[in-house]
Amino acid sequence: MRILHLPKWYPHRYDDQDGDFVARHIAAIARQPGIASAVVFAAVARGPLPALIAEDHDLRGPVPTWRYYYRARPTGLAPLDKLLKLGLWLWCQRRGLRAVRRHWAGQRPHVVHAHVLLRTGLLAWALGAAWRVPYLLTEHWTLYLPPRAAGIPAWRRGLTRAVVRRAGALHTVSRALADALARLGARAPRTAVIANVVDINIFYPSLTADPGPARRLLHVAAFHDDIKNLAGVLRVVAGLRATWPGLRLRVAGYGPDETKLRAYATGLGLLADGTVQWLGKLPHVAVADEMRQATALVSFSRAETFGVVLLEARASGRPVVATRVGGVPELFEPAGAFGLLVAADDEAALAAALAAVLGGTIAFDPARLRADAAVRCGPAAVGVAFGQLYQQLLSGEV
Repeated sequence: MRILHLPKWYPHRYDDQDGDFVARHIAAIARQPGIASAVVFAAVARGPLPALIAEDHDLRGPVPTWRYYYRARPTGLAPLDKLLKLGLWLWCQRRGLRAVRRHWAGQRPHVVHAHVLLRTGLLAWALGAAWRVPYLLTEHWTLYLPPRAAGIPAWRRGLTRAVVRRAGALHTVSRALADALARLGARAPRTAVIANVVDINIFYPSLTADPGPARRLLHVAAFHDDIKNLAGVLRVVAGLRATWPGLRLRVAGYGPDETKLRAYATGLGLLADGTVQWLGKLPHVAVADEMRQATALVSFSRAETFGVVLLEARASGRPVVATRVGGVPELFEPAGAFGLLVAADDEAALAAALAAVLGGTIAFDPARLRADAAVRCGPAAVGVAFGQLYQQLLSGEV
């Protein structure tokens, strides 16, 4: 079974963690017996290019991958560049598709799998019609969750509905995201909810009875503060430190709001006394080590379709204090078994939940946390679920 993957987000030469959750899905799929996968990815270059486009090929592993990059400002005239970049993206995709066909000795894919709308989905629709094969859509984006969906322009809503309705199936990482798309009229003949992948060989519990200091919190996220609300976490931690001397919040991540958030933490006096420690961008193995040493992971997001970091903490045997938004509640059933949930922007509730975890008045079983994450998000289970979905597409069961 040949699967052509068309991701919107994917690790690349400028950022090896961008869209890594998509890469994990594709890797889990490629591990399934009888499945041959290939990836074609194109994105705007984040640096100078000697020509209009550049390309990287990686054909050594189980997922042959063709990556293409095109100039961000081909002419320097913004209105013209916007149109030209679409043309360059299509040019890159065409080159990649030809390369995949050559790699497969001229054969077509059995399924075209687009990851994250919209452009990739429209291409999958066109290829599916031209090759007479089904296409599958995977969606992760918080854009479709309320209240962010209110800002989606009418033209995008219309195209989203059209491409989803004609897909063989829609896959989302949570039921909340599937329901949000349905409210926008984006319904496919079949919808499947399959979790994100957690590498349970990297994320595992500490081998010691007490994996870390009793007052150590961890926050891992991209620095997009309007969504992740790290500023709210900083305010709560500033209020807790008088009650919990020695409290530490270790912050891992990177993104456009980093400078602003560092300045905010400085203004709260959190850097001078070492309460907040910035770790920067960490590889997964380093994140896993941080989780094993933490009392709990804290997330105060205003929107989450899944929240893979929450399950990485669970696989590491650590509880989570997070917000009851998007697909997160689905991951925390039965209530109180895997962590504590609070309402978005409710800083008083976040402070109370963190105090309960720090004080040990609520305890969690690391073995149970680990077992649940392995069942929900282990690569083998996720790969099997996708394999079954492909078979349903090809057999006409959808």
